[in-house]
Amino acid sequence: MGLYRSGLNLAAVGLVWMANGAVAATSSLPPGAVVGNWINPKRNVTVSTAMCGKLLCGTVTSASPDAQAAARKAGAPPLVGTRLLRDYKQTGANRWQGKVFVPDRNDSYYSTIRQIDVNHLKISGCILGGLLCKSQVWERQ
Repeated sequence: MGLYRSGLNLAAVGLVWMANGAVAATSSLPPGAVVGNWINPKRNVTVSTAMCGKLLCGTVTSASPDAQAAARKAGAPPLVGTRLLRDYKQTGANRWQGKVFVPDRNDSYYSTIRQIDVNHLKISGCILGGLLCKSQVWERQ
């Protein structure tokens, strides 16, 4: 019985050690790495992210004429200066949850951000409580 119990204790210690290693591996990005200037995959919108109090936010700093026209057609406010990323709370290592404003739909959606590495963000916007999501990978500028 003592050997069995010792084996369980060693297994538990091993699991804790592996879990700590996994957390360390996913949290290897420098603090604040999510803050900066990012461009979308079409390369027609640039967003500057910053901390807005304790929450992450992101504001459009430049947009192509086509992107601006699509937002205008949907009835959205002028694109440059619009806060696209709103009220993102950090939920884990390199992960945030908040709302994304989609200008060409003139609406906001539940959203998550996962920082893939220091130069890439995966931003997902979801409907139906997160059942259907669309994602983009943004690149640091």
